[in-house]
Amino acid sequence: MNDDWVQPAGFDRPRQRPGPRHDGARAAFERLLAQADVRLDGQQPWDLQIRHSGTFDRVLGHGSLGLGESYMDGWWDCERLDEFICRALRAGLDRQVRNPALLLLALKSRLLNLQSPARAWQVGQQHYDTGNELFEAMLDPTMSYSCGYWAQHETLEQAQRAKLELICSKLQLEPGMTLLDIGCGWGGLMRHAAKQYGANCVGLTISREQANWARQRLQGLPAQVELVDYRDFNPDGGKRFDRLVSVGMFEHVGPKNYRTYFELARRSLREDGLFLLHSIGRNRPGGANDPWIEKYIFPNGVLPAPSELTRAAEREFVLEDLHNFGADYDRTLMAWLERFDAAWPQLQQRYPERFRRMWRYYLMACAGTFRARDNQLWQLVLSPRGVTGGYRRPLR
Repeated sequence: MNDDWVQPAGFDRPRQRPGPRHDGARAAFERLLAQADVRLDGQQPWDLQIRHSGTFDRVLGHGSLGLGESYMDGWWDCERLDEFICRALRAGLDRQVRNPALLLLALKSRLLNLQSPARAWQVGQQHYDTGNELFEAMLDPTMSYSCGYWAQHETLEQAQRAKLELICSKLQLEPGMTLLDIGCGWGGLMRHAAKQYGANCVGLTISREQANWARQRLQGLPAQVELVDYRDFNPDGGKRFDRLVSVGMFEHVGPKNYRTYFELARRSLREDGLFLLHSIGRNRPGGANDPWIEKYIFPNGVLPAPSELTRAAEREFVLEDLHNFGADYDRTLMAWLERFDAAWPQLQQRYPERFRRMWRYYLMACAGTFRARDNQLWQLVLSPRGVTGGYRRPLR
């Protein structure tokens, strides 16, 4: 069990009234939240209910890390935490709070390769190997752990199947084509491509749990899974695929490795091939991963800005199409939250209460970032030399 999930002494202690030394911090906190129409102990669903008087100093002194950890420790609650995060970001409160952990991460990311081969496996071990039963309970039957496509759909399963179909259509898959899936997760896209389009698939992952689960699910289909870092795959370019896809993996690559990533993609793709890259992104370049997300959810993650992504891709590819449907991630995350909450009576036999609060905070906080439009979701279609006659995105 991850030590970060263990409940600390005094967890979920009863509500504490502020003393004189906390009055100043409380007043400063109230003034800050008022800019976002958020109140302390108010009646609105996005208001904060304070259980511990140390919350104010902890958040004002440690920024997003203090906010998330104090929630995990039961120091405050919020019925609609997702809406609180959205309002806080819309009001720019994140830029007004001291965040030493963010400054340290930004400095480390400038000086070090936080996504080096030696560190690349950490996210698989910490996050994706958390337990397949958790993800089976939270995700839809395709085990898609990325943004669904809700344009014409009402359920999570419909939205995820629509996303898989959208990807295959954009790639113009045909029977017998070979498909490389860089960061294949639990193999849902490969299963769809193999069953519905007759594609021959190879998937790469750095999670042992994902690899084992996907191999069982893909039995009998023309699909195989390799447990390997993308940098170690096809180093001599001897394998060429008709199509490449990468869904929800580029967020773990890091700016110092973008060139290596796109070089791997280019040497693995046929001259007349297509590459679809599906990635979360941020609006502006620079900065580092959120400190709370870095510590508890996705270590060594970095969200690319549009300029960073396209600048790295243009060395090897022609950008044929760019599609943003980031607002759909809000709805996807809230659907995952609903399924997680429903499954908690069974999951709590394995995970402590602090994990439940951590996971709910993760899902709702991320939903809030997409609702505020601070985060985006892009699908890029790339080709080595440009599609003869031009590329046409399928209308869906």
